[in-house]
Amino acid sequence: HEIAVGMDRTVSHKLDAWKVTNQKQSGRCWMFAGLNLFRVGAMQKMGLKEFEFSQNYTMFWDKLERSNYFFEAIIETIERPLDDRTVAFLLDELIGDGGQWNMFVNLVKKHGVVPKALMPETQSSSETRKMNALVRAKLREGAKHLRELHASGATSAEVRAAKEAELKTIHRMLCIHLGTPPARFTWQWTDRDNVFHRDEETTPQEFAAKYITLPIDEYVCLVHDPRATSPYGRTFTVEYLGNVVGGAIVKYLNIEIGLMKEIAQRAIVGGEPVWFGCDVGKQMERKLGIWDKDLFDYGALYGTSFGLDKAGRLDYHESLMTHAMLFTGVDVVEGRARRWRVENSWGEENGQQGYYTMNDAWFDEYTFEIAARKDLLPAELQRALDQEPIVLPAWDPMGALAK
Repeated sequence: HEIAVGMDRTVSHKLDAWKVTNQKQSGRCWMFAGLNLFRVGAMQKMGLKEFEFSQNYTMFWDKLERSNYFFEAIIETIERPLDDRTVAFLLDELIGDGGQWNMFVNLVKKHGVVPKALMPETQSSSETRKMNALVRAKLREGAKHLRELHASGATSAEVRAAKEAELKTIHRMLCIHLGTPPARFTWQWTDRDNVFHRDEETTPQEFAAKYITLPIDEYVCLVHDPRATSPYGRTFTVEYLGNVVGGAIVKYLNIEIGLMKEIAQRAIVGGEPVWFGCDVGKQMERKLGIWDKDLFDYGALYGTSFGLDKAGRLDYHESLMTHAMLFTGVDVVEGRARRWRVENSWGEENGQQGYYTMNDAWFDEYTFEIAARKDLLPAELQRALDQEPIVLPAWDPMGALAK
């Protein structure tokens, strides 16, 4: 109560002047956050007060690409027994709604984007559980088919032909649930000054090139992983974490938390929101829309202590990335951030019409990842990005946001 009543929601630097979005009963936070980052420049370029890219469109292509990625992983591990830990992981964790920054970039670069009006939400995009269950069932059946073909002596070409047939079925299922993505479209709108505009016969890739105004290739993924096995200044990837075969791998640079906050602060002060990933449910009051490290005093209630630090919580499966959002504001005092304003994608019902407030100590404990421009890093860390990444196992908690 003391923290909730005393929480000041004002910030010295605030970027948002738009309504929040709503991912509803889906795990698409990472793509909502990414598209929300890009819509700021699109609204400015089109002269609109409100605009959304279609989250359903990017979801369609993620599901299809991830199905292909899964089948390729099954083919790659086809000689291993079913109870191999990696094979078991692939069969358990397939086709989730979640994703990572690099996976989002892969989708945009390959498939582009479209306005939400061109591919609006459907019942299945807003409540994905049943669709996902049916797609998983078909993917597992397909995995069995591919493995049995190989075991019977089928050639590699025959196995891949069977994979393509399985993908056609997945494509049909996704079209039924989500709609068929537009290949070309005309986009027209009236701007805030009542001026009419029309873009004739454009493709999603052309639309992305015109209205995504941020330099997507200049962004890198930065994480704070304090485990003893994860040295700072090194790049990492997670085995079988991805969505687009042939696309960029999920690659991140591990940095100290103070530098992560400094980079996020500089980006916001410079006028850009910041995409980030965190363990959203810890020490959160959803209705009020606040995060504070000491919000709930569980130790006093139970007469004990909860003493795991951030590294310990990762090592012992007590914490992991569960949600992605945008920082759209920061309160800076004497050059240092003391709280952060967050644009969530859970609708307007909670917080301040969907905007949340995070204190700086919560950032330290439960924020793990940001996407930022490479040139905000010190020179030595920019060079460190060129390292061959250390490969973590598929089940490492740094890949959890993609579940």
